[in-house]
Amino acid sequence: MGLSPRERYGELKRVMFYLGLLKSRNAWVVLMSAAVFVLFTAASAGRAVVIDDWVTDAVSRRGIPAGWTGEAFGRRADYDFTIEQGTSGRILHLKSRNDHSTIAREITDKVKLKETPILEWTWKATILPTGGDLRRKETTDMAAQLYIVWPRFPALLRSRIIGYVWDAATPADTIVKSQKTGTVTFVVMRSGSKDLGKWLTERRNVAEDYAKIFGELPDDPGAITISIDSNDTHSMAESFMGPIVFRAP
Repeated sequence: MGLSPRERYGELKRVMFYLGLLKSRNAWVVLMSAAVFVLFTAASAGRAVVIDDWVTDAVSRRGIPAGWTGEAFGRRADYDFTIEQGTSGRILHLKSRNDHSTIAREITDKVKLKETPILEWTWKATILPTGGDLRRKETTDMAAQLYIVWPRFPALLRSRIIGYVWDAATPADTIVKSQKTGTVTFVVMRSGSKDLGKWLTERRNVAEDYAKIFGELPDDPGAITISIDSNDTHSMAESFMGPIVFRAP
């Protein structure tokens, strides 16, 4: 087990004493500066902001989870979502049959990217939409999608959105603008059927991704969305989403 901040300070003080470094006022200034650094890093290292771990709703609850809202964008949205109990905790089970279902959650003033820039989540895909390929407007269907949103007025034209996705065909590590929605840039985390049926944990530094994509440092995001769709390819898709958390580096 790691030392507490108080214990770390004590160890630092003892080391400096044995090394003969506490014999001057300057040495004490060094000690106090180091102590502040130790306390700050210890506090930030354990900081985490849980967006959702799916424990609010009862197991077997269907539809849009509590705390989220549906976004249909004028398209058919079945919201075939179910809260289930997994081996390590609650999960959200998503299914799509020739529809496009998206849910959004506001995170304004909840996530501070200077403190917790690391987005971490677990997911599993089991059915990929047949013929899905986000590089073509006509086939932009994906089984597992997680988006971070920076709303800007007017929202449909100026918002900035980064989508972390599992695509059926586009190679992993591809970063590409959506052919369908100009405000969206995709970051392909997984591709194809290689890891189908496996629970995977993903981590991304959202602040670094934003700077790389948009060429400037980000403000704090305003929303997060989860999506699954198969309406372009008129097929099916299925995935599972575990806890979603922002963490300190």
